[in-house]
Amino acid sequence: MPYDHRKLLALALPLALPLALTACGGPAGPAAPQSSRTADAKGATASSASSAASSGAPPATTPATAPALPLAGRTVVIDPGHNPGNFRHSSEINQKVDIGTTRKECDTTGTSTNAGYTEAAFTLDVSHRLRDLLKKQGAEVVLVHDAERPFGPCIDERARIGNAAKADAVVSVHADGSATGNRGFHVILPARVSGGSADTAKIVGPSRTLGEKLVSHFARATGSAPSNYIGSGTGLDVRDDLGGLNLSTVPKVFLECGNMRDPKDAALLTDAAWRQKAAQGIANGIGAYLEG
Repeated sequence: MPYDHRKLLALALPLALPLALTACGGPAGPAAPQSSRTADAKGATASSASSAASSGAPPATTPATAPALPLAGRTVVIDPGHNPGNFRHSSEINQKVDIGTTRKECDTTGTSTNAGYTEAAFTLDVSHRLRDLLKKQGAEVVLVHDAERPFGPCIDERARIGNAAKADAVVSVHADGSATGNRGFHVILPARVSGGSADTAKIVGPSRTLGEKLVSHFARATGSAPSNYIGSGTGLDVRDDLGGLNLSTVPKVFLECGNMRDPKDAALLTDAAWRQKAAQGIANGIGAYLEG
């Protein structure tokens, strides 16, 4: 058969055209398998990480989880002794209430320095400072009162507030009114009491531990020494006549931060910087107790 180059060219053109289109950016062939593309992507990521390392750029990091606050999940009740308005309501606060073993006045006005700085003002100021310190550590803090009521609450209600909160610790903040020359602080612990609605059997032990922690940390933070007139130098006193302790079902203590009637102690109690140290010492003692 004679060789016809025109027929051969006609047959070859359809086969060459797709190849030419592909080379010029036209329709591509079938997509690469998914596994191949994944491998390519991983290779590209590894290459990028290698390039970042060689360029000195810091590697990407996952944000760290913030550590839990030390007192998160714990409840502390602060009981500011007395109420600034009590002196206007003498008939109400003189009404007697049941404290388990006997009946006692609802509350008192508290004491004051010779210059007139009241115990109620002192306890509320220290309690506010203490609340702020404890909240920063994650504690849930309940104030028995914040001077938002005209008087009280009565001593039996103060105990019920701590009980209802299921507090891990309760500290009632006070200052004493003893004779000149009597100096220092002391912590009042609940005695073992069982009578009427009072039963302290379960809280005597943990309350003593709380009190011991407070003595140690309060002395360290404030520079004050334990009382020279109560507690034989231990800074601890046990009483069975305080309704706030007798009726408590959770660990509770009273802290007498100093003697308002002694000029040297009064100079401390009226100093805002010292009151901040006092609040810090109480917070440290509570923290040491709760953290075991």
